[in-house]
Amino acid sequence: MLTEGTWPSREGVGFINVPGLYAQEQADGWRRVTDAVHQAGGRIFVQLGHIGSSSHPDLLDGALPLAPSSVNPGLKAYTPSGFQDTVTPQAMDLSDIARTVEDYAKASRLAQAAGFDGVELHGISTYLIPTFLYDGLNQRTDDYGGTAENRARFPLEILDAIVDSWPGRVGIKLSPALTGVGNFIAGAETLETFEYLVGQLSKRHLAYLHLMNPISDLTGTQVEILGPGVAKHFRPLYSGSLIANGGYSFETGNVLVRDGFADAVAFGAPFISNPDLVERFSNDLKLSPSNPDTYYSGGAAGYVDYPTAAEQVGAR
Repeated sequence: MLTEGTWPSREGVGFINVPGLYAQEQADGWRRVTDAVHQAGGRIFVQLGHIGSSSHPDLLDGALPLAPSSVNPGLKAYTPSGFQDTVTPQAMDLSDIARTVEDYAKASRLAQAAGFDGVELHGISTYLIPTFLYDGLNQRTDDYGGTAENRARFPLEILDAIVDSWPGRVGIKLSPALTGVGNFIAGAETLETFEYLVGQLSKRHLAYLHLMNPISDLTGTQVEILGPGVAKHFRPLYSGSLIANGGYSFETGNVLVRDGFADAVAFGAPFISNPDLVERFSNDLKLSPSNPDTYYSGGAAGYVDYPTAAEQVGAR
């Protein structure tokens, strides 16, 4: 199991009502979750992710969000007063970068104390790590910008800091096909940057690399070559365990694994309406549809109240 994105620091917060892991009290709370998962025979990794420029001062006690460069991501931030336009962030200086790397390392140590089985570095979507990887958002001219090697330096430093204390228990999730979301637009050097990064990941002792498929049509974009099969493109560049994610069914996921393009397939949305998804796949049972209108609504209805297949049969 993977948790939702979890803040590794107070300045990494980017939504309301989402958990963090930067204080002992939070680790104590998470221990109740990990204990329950282990008692049920499961394993659980925590996703650690700093949201960077996609946050808002209203979530940060008035402070500006942090980013590699002062470029507004052009998005909406979910604040206590509702959605608000993002602002121009503060460009991180070297001390900000060093502190953020250490924040991830501390959060990883707290994850161990909380009983997690590992950490997944949340490098997808519009979080802080992708802003370093996109040439339009990273306009730095120092060691953290300007070339594929420099743009990849920040996530690699975070991984190295975490892996040192937890070898073999750290994964990373990336979305190389993300484009057209606000100012997260793949440029001429974006694919090269991700290819360089994945090649460097292959040299590290990671638990896995987790790759997300595109959420939009890539036709005519700088990453069109990725199409709907991101794992297929990056498989030759990564020698470790690879997890594919995004839009797979039981059948298409099995084909991907059978053909050697991934070692496993992750499912998200199907689990919401099918809490017994593994059993349904194993026994070739029909899946229950979900209601996206109730996602992230803050209540149980349409989120954690879907019945298992056995409960559905018993209710008839």
